[in-house]
Amino acid sequence: MTYAIETADLTRTFGRLAAVRDLSLRVPQGIVFALIGPNGAGKTTTIKLLMNLIRPTRGAARVLGTDATGLGPAQFERIGYVSENQQLPEWMTLTQLIDYCRPLYPAWDDELRRTLRGELGLRTVETIGRMSRGTRMKAALLVSLAYRPHLLMLDEPFTGLDPLVREELVRGLLEVPDDKRPWTIVLSSHDVDEVERLADWVGFMADGRMVFAEPVASLLARFRRVEVVTTGEPPRMPGRSDWLPDGQSGRTLRFFDTAHIGPDAAVRLEAAFPSAAIRTAPMSLREIFVVIARQQQTAAAI
Repeated sequence: MTYAIETADLTRTFGRLAAVRDLSLRVPQGIVFALIGPNGAGKTTTIKLLMNLIRPTRGAARVLGTDATGLGPAQFERIGYVSENQQLPEWMTLTQLIDYCRPLYPAWDDELRRTLRGELGLRTVETIGRMSRGTRMKAALLVSLAYRPHLLMLDEPFTGLDPLVREELVRGLLEVPDDKRPWTIVLSSHDVDEVERLADWVGFMADGRMVFAEPVASLLARFRRVEVVTTGEPPRMPGRSDWLPDGQSGRTLRFFDTAHIGPDAAVRLEAAFPSAAIRTAPMSLREIFVVIARQQQTAAAI
């Protein structure tokens, strides 16, 4: 398997604060990889390390086969980057921005640029400084996709945007023709609903560490909401690390099974709760996000 991004023990500290800790990660080429986690988890710092905007304290990262600390103009011809705090030349109009960017990228595709401009509804003649934040984000996405980058980095692109603008941004990403899509997208976002629509893989960060990184399909398959109801003694929560408690009311016990994969998953439940009525239900990515975030908060408080 070929990887667009590889990191080994990647770490960045700011004084006594470890913003990213011992991050070892592989992002396969050709996927949409979503980086999620609570505020302060280290997502933006990770993207800045990968884009050579800041240097690691220790460890290493490779992006499209190049050491991240060596990324330069030749590599950035193949990399797109859109950030919620991205600065664009405010005196330019969108047409001037396009004309400025076009000669910088040998792979610039004017046909794709026209398609994206229509999909994103970018008909404004205002200067960038007078655009709304949502319009500026769409302009940044337009000029980052028009040269068909091999890697597209999106740092919190949906934060603070109204639902219509978010929908236009997502449509702009999804409706790029298959033969002109970026090979790999790395998306950092708090908007879990949009992540679930876009992502093939998801990585969850907390306290600077990667808790897990896996395909979305695998994650959704292994998480289940479980309810156990007995007619005799109230059920007791077994001491298993892969079963996370969700409360108990009389003879009803609720918990989350984080390893509900394989034919023996039902067998394990029946063995733990003989003669009980057991109900399981799948979970959305948002529900899984909340469960894991609460688990990390509880662990950090101990």
